[in-house]
Amino acid sequence: MSDLSKVPVTIVTGFLGAGKTTLISHLIRQSAGRRLAVVVNEFGTLGVDGDILKGCAIPDCPAENIVELANGCICCTVADDFIPTVETLLALDPRPDHILIETSGLALPKPLLKAFDWPAIRSRITVDGVIALADAEAVAAGRFAPDVAALDAQRAADSSIDHETPLSEVFEDQLACADMVLLTKCDLAGPDGIAAARAVIAAETPRVLPVIELIDGVIDPRVVLGIGAAAEGDIAARPSHHDGEDDHEHDDFDSIVLELGEIAAPDDLAARIEALGDGGDVLRVKGYAAVAGKPMRLLVQAVGARVRTHYDRPWRNDEPRATRLVVIAERDRLEPAAVRAALEG
Repeated sequence: MSDLSKVPVTIVTGFLGAGKTTLISHLIRQSAGRRLAVVVNEFGTLGVDGDILKGCAIPDCPAENIVELANGCICCTVADDFIPTVETLLALDPRPDHILIETSGLALPKPLLKAFDWPAIRSRITVDGVIALADAEAVAAGRFAPDVAALDAQRAADSSIDHETPLSEVFEDQLACADMVLLTKCDLAGPDGIAAARAVIAAETPRVLPVIELIDGVIDPRVVLGIGAAAEGDIAARPSHHDGEDDHEHDDFDSIVLELGEIAAPDDLAARIEALGDGGDVLRVKGYAAVAGKPMRLLVQAVGARVRTHYDRPWRNDEPRATRLVVIAERDRLEPAAVRAALEG
């Protein structure tokens, strides 16, 4: 009976741009009277996802229930950031009925899962479930599930080639820790792409998991909330590439924040970001742009060469009209001067 007093927590993980913020925005809007709290973790110093979610705030999930941790990966800053944040949310009056945690695209979920055994919180919360989002189009293209036979052949020819890329390890760890996989952007992948993505996921997961297709984050909250997995007590069944290590580093990735001032043409900026993504070095671009002559702020979201923009809200009087973008890439492939030159033209 003691478990009934614990606040359930859902961890939403997934690779960069898989649709985590879109999913959580939908869950907030469809709370059906359930009082929610949200913890958003971003890689880099420019908070974007937290601002998006606060724009979705409703009485059952007010802005003060949405906390952003933008000063480091949540799985690496458990003691400094995560535990105090959870304690703050649990002290809210009224207390949240359910807490959603959106990890950064680079976070490993297992170290975070282990944090739920910390004495300060283990009697007060339980991991209702770990939800892994996977971009169907990207997975179908084989970006995060390398062909082992092909890699072995390449290694035979070039001993400098690693068996797995850092991206594939992150992706596989997220799947291995999950209770459910949501296959996102299925409209872009098409039937063949969806089938290919499902095959990759089935091959990479250590146990059989439900895989659910969705578009634009739309799903019945009853499917993903209330799983009752108590995942913190099932850690051994969730293997990781980093098992046995005290922590992990993000030296394989880097990010920079660019301030570019006002821009004249959104289409031109989108084309420049697309060209960066085409080169394969830049993984993710997100942020806001100030468009000359427009009172609305332009939200920019890019995954590789796929760029999406839309005006999300008017600029406030107390904020500078400026273009600020966070750019994430693999280490040694991010040259700030070159990125700035490419975006400024």
